[in-house]
Formats: sequence, C-alpha cells, structure tokens
Amino acid sequence: MYELMIKGGPVMWPLLACSVVALAVVFERLIFWLCVGLRKDQPLINRIFTLTEKGDFDTAIQEGEGSKCLVVRILAAGLAHRNYGLVQSLEAAAMSEIEKMKRNLSVLDTIITLAPLLGILGTVTGIIGSFDLLGNAGIEDPKAVTGGIAQALITTAAGLAIAIVALLPYNALVRKVEKVTRHIEQLVTCYEVTVQKGREKRNVE
Repeated sequence: MYELMIKGGPVMWPLLACSVVALAVVFERLIFWLCVGLRKDQPLINRIFTLTEKGDFDTAIQEGEGSKCLVVRILAAGLAHRNYGLVQSLEAAAMSEIEKMKRNLSVLDTIITLAPLLGILGTVTGIIGSFDLLGNAGIEDPKAVTGGIAQALITTAAGLAIAIVALLPYNALVRKVEKVTRHIEQLVTCYEVTVQKGREKRNVE
C-alpha cells in the first residue's frame, strides 16, 4: 500500500485524505440512521395524535418534550408554537430535522466529484514528468518513459475507485432522506387536520 502511494506521487496523499473523509462520513451517517430507527416511537406518535384530536394540547406537548424520536419532536414543536402559525411551525421543525438528515452529504458529494479530478491531475503531472524524462533521455530508454506513464495512471485509477465506492452509499443515503422526508410531509399534513379537529372540540367544550 505504501509502495503504491509512493509510486502514485504526491497527489496520492490528497486522494488518501478523500477516502478517509468519505469513509468517516458514511460511517457517521450509518450510525445516525441506526439511531433514528432505534429511537422511533410509534406508540408515542399515536398517543400524541390521539391527545391532539381530543383537544388536550398541553398533555400532547408534555408527552413529546424530550423525546428522541424525530417525528415526535416535529409534532410537539409545531403544536407548542401553533399560535405563531401551525403550518409554519410544523414546517420549520420538519426542516430542522431534515437538515440533520442531510448533514455531511454535501461533503460526500464533493469527494465523488473531486477524487477523479485529483486523479487526472496526478496523471497529467506524471505524464509531464515522463515527457521531460523523454526529452533528457531521448528514445534510447523508452522503459523509463512508459514506466513513468504507468505510475502516473495510478492516481486516475485511485480517484475513480474512490468516487465509485463513495457513490453507492451516497445514492442510498440520498434516497433514504427523500423517503423519510415524504413520510414526514404526509404525517405533518395529517397532523394539521388533527389539530384542527382538536381546536373544534375545545371550542365546543
């Protein structure tokens, strides 16, 4: 591995940094989604909907406070700030949670674009060095030139490999965010109707 790094030239070190950062981001996102799945509290979500429909807003807010379930946090925050606009409060709370889901994905996207470009840069600089060597040695030593080009291509291969490997989890994470976002939008829409029912019941009483 170290020998390959030396053969690839100085550009291999930024590529190594890209691979380490990409791996760290993927690992961090996997841990994040694992925690989201473990913290999902469907019974509490159902209870908040029930309390809200009955018009017991204060109890619903208390039930949701401190919860680690992201859906519960959105519903509780929206309900707590309903006097400033229920729809706006729910959307603001949802956007806050969605931003957490998207965290570091831009870094992964940048690495997917940057790694092949760094690889090409390493190859171009390597080929320039090979042609300089050709100018000095002439055609008497073609192995020195072809060997230099072969080494220069190592960076392109490394950059493409990093981009390809990072692209798969990136697409999976993006699809996960989109799926959860659609689910949140549906729940928020349903909750708006539920809050309206709760208000009507409170007015009747």
